[in-house]
Amino acid sequence: MEISVVNLQEHDCLATLPGRTLHCNGLFAKNEYAPSHLLRVDQMLRSFKLGISYDGTGYAGWQVQPRQLTVQGMLERAVAKLTGERVVVTGSGRTDSGVHALAQVGSLTTDAWRASAASLMRAMNTKLPPDIVVVEAAEMPLYFHAIRDAVGKRYRYQVQVGGIRNAFEHRYRLHVPYRLDVPAMRDAAGRLVGKLDFASFQAAGADRLTTVRDVRALDLIVEEGRGDAVYLDIEIEADGFLYNMVRNIVGSLLEVGRGKQTPEWIDFLLDVKDRDKAGPTAPALGLFLIRVDYDIQPILDQGELP
Repeated sequence: MEISVVNLQEHDCLATLPGRTLHCNGLFAKNEYAPSHLLRVDQMLRSFKLGISYDGTGYAGWQVQPRQLTVQGMLERAVAKLTGERVVVTGSGRTDSGVHALAQVGSLTTDAWRASAASLMRAMNTKLPPDIVVVEAAEMPLYFHAIRDAVGKRYRYQVQVGGIRNAFEHRYRLHVPYRLDVPAMRDAAGRLVGKLDFASFQAAGADRLTTVRDVRALDLIVEEGRGDAVYLDIEIEADGFLYNMVRNIVGSLLEVGRGKQTPEWIDFLLDVKDRDKAGPTAPALGLFLIRVDYDIQPILDQGELP
């Protein structure tokens, strides 16, 4: 189903299908393909926001790829089994292969689901593998878009410092066998907070109009692990992220932690704007998307439609 999103006026219906107008939320809209008249159709187009948790170990990332298992592909397959049609599930970001999510957000638009958002969540979970779970669902205004409407995200990178590698957590924590100078890492992290140019922390292959991002928080959280191990969680929150930005920041902070660089080195990286000068990219396995923020609120759940 091809959907064209038009006028973003408060009282307009926002979606049209080629050649006709959709009636949504009790309103008529003028179709860009038939501007001279108003039409009403029986279908009620609806938009849903999904909160999604997944273990990314066995997947080639979020985005659908030919002959590859992906998170998006599994979600769209589940929706197709329920609705009988292909529906695109748009994610708030394209996590790489091996990256996990506690709270990825997806959006979908369909006129083929008549029951409540909660029922959609439960039904999808019966069609998904055990390592992908829809943890919440809400009906949203028709114009809601998981990428475009996100105003902030928070990631966590998990590290095990010292101790023996944990057989059950090795897929979710990078094991660092050497000691880390956490105070020095905190000093370095503080230099990355603010509206700055993160060109030195952007991987090649995903050019953006600007490499400036507003990092609102960069926290290092230390907890006791098993035995002699220490668990270090590095959490970073920003209005948006460049490709591999979090993993490149973590790799650079680890260089400071092991004493190979000083905290002042971060100032140099911000100034030089050269990826080759920064630290290595941390492995994908320790990275979790833990929150996506929106200003748009769900609409009242009307339950099953007639």
